[in-house]
Amino acid sequence: MTPLNIISLMVENKPGVLFNISNNFRRKGFNIHSITAIAGEDADTTRITITVRGDAHEVTKLVEQVEKMVDVIRVKRLDPLRTVQRDLALVKLSTADPMAQEEALETINRYKGQILDIKPDTIIAEVTGSVDEVSEFMRDVKHIGIVEAARTGITAIEKGWITLEGNG
Repeated sequence: MTPLNIISLMVENKPGVLFNISNNFRRKGFNIHSITAIAGEDADTTRITITVRGDAHEVTKLVEQVEKMVDVIRVKRLDPLRTVQRDLALVKLSTADPMAQEEALETINRYKGQILDIKPDTIIAEVTGSVDEVSEFMRDVKHIGIVEAARTGITAIEKGWITLEGNG
């Protein structure tokens, strides 16, 4: 399997920018594995984190292409060794059976998750960690009964004084 690449972008906060960027990925033959976006502190910019699978050469060409887009302020392929990355999952589990509820609570605790809602027949948990940790949690609770789940996808930031804006 080709490696997962994390691409971080700072773009102008305008309608259609996210569509144009994701469409560029599509045109280049990349399937987006995950995408997160948040308006910047100044409200004029948006920070986007996109993960794609591909070899280094292909991804480098993609980054160069995206960098030329009008609304893109900065784009960078993040080095996984210098990057803190997290994924978050909200998971609703079926716990009508008391044994299932006990096992769910133990599993959530083992992954240092938080219980956001507990009812007689369901529990909603929040689990945050690396993509692998969150995926492992999902596998561990599957047999309990996942009623519904939502994941954020990877969000990432480089360690130290290195910033997407180029400071440091």
